[in-house]
Amino acid sequence: MSEYNVKKLRRTHKGRIVAGVCSGIGEYAGIDANMVRIALAITTLFGGLGVGVYLIGWLLLPEEGRDTSIVQDLISKQQNRDTDWSGEQKQQH
Repeated sequence: MSEYNVKKLRRTHKGRIVAGVCSGIGEYAGIDANMVRIALAITTLFGGLGVGVYLIGWLLLPEEGRDTSIVQDLISKQQNRDTDWSGEQKQQH
């Protein structure tokens, strides 16, 4: 069976300035990461939306070389903590 070359949205290491969100979006969309940075800066100046979008991207986009995002890691850690060693759910009080 042949493998398909699927383009995935990731936070990249190459071209990273802070967390790699803009460089990842730029690489995925096929545009310069600086254009994404400028767009986020403009949206930040006019209402602050750019900061929120960047934070959401940082939390939800997996880092290059990883399969899970920060949020997915936190959820699985919480689920593992709520399950004891036998695989049964712990009682919530």
